[in-house]
Amino acid sequence: QVQLVESGGGSVQPGGSLRLSCVGSGRIKSITAMGWYRQGPGKQRELVARQTSGGDTNYADSVKGRFTISRDYAKSTVYLQMSNLKPEDTAVYYCNADLEYGPVERTYHETYWGQGTQVTVAS
Repeated sequence: QVQLVESGGGSVQPGGSLRLSCVGSGRIKSITAMGWYRQGPGKQRELVARQTSGGDTNYADSVKGRFTISRDYAKSTVYLQMSNLKPEDTAVYYCNADLEYGPVERTYHETYWGQGTQVTVAS
């Protein structure tokens, strides 16, 4: 019914930049919140940045001032602009969305995850 597809990952040197994109498709009616999580090698998945439809935004302390989340509501898309990347930012980045979807006569509420995109920061 719904898919989240990420793109934009890759390898970059420390201090470099990347921009991740995540597009939602399917019978999406509304998105309450959209954001990014990451899971580094041997680590638990953690919140990177998240934005609600009301505009409230949360960032992990480790990325504040370096990463910026933005959304295109009309396109069910969320972006993550990452600057001044550090080796510790190396992780698989996952898109996340709390959304409503379904046919006209019925609405479902669910949290969806993308398949993940690898970001590697190394010299």
